[in-house]
Amino acid sequence: SVGSLPLDKVAYDWTLAQSVLRKAAADVEQCLLALLAVLAVALPILALDMALPGESGARLPLPGAIVAIGAVRALFVAARVSEACGRLPALINAMHFGPGTERARQHTVDYIASSAAGLYVFDTRLTTSAVLKTAY
Repeated sequence: SVGSLPLDKVAYDWTLAQSVLRKAAADVEQCLLALLAVLAVALPILALDMALPGESGARLPLPGAIVAIGAVRALFVAARVSEACGRLPALINAMHFGPGTERARQHTVDYIASSAAGLYVFDTRLTTSAVLKTAY
């Protein structure tokens, strides 16, 4: 169980996970930017497609809607990574690592909280609120 791990090992594992997350974010940030561009183009086209009458009567905007919904969902799933990283200090603080480990546990919690880990896109932390602000 995690509660039986030494706290220095927890801090080391967190540093490793954070570096992997930063590397992965750097590798996919171009894709996330392209996803935002697809949304910026697909949503107005979808609105125009539904608003303008077609030759055959009502149009079916299903393909554009599927693309838009898929892109929005992908952005929110990516933002959940940052949200989960933000909740980790509270989880570790609630765990028991044995007698006399309170100071080391608090140091580990402070280290994790101050690391501000998450998914970064062009040095901006991708959170649910950031996705909602961009959508607005």
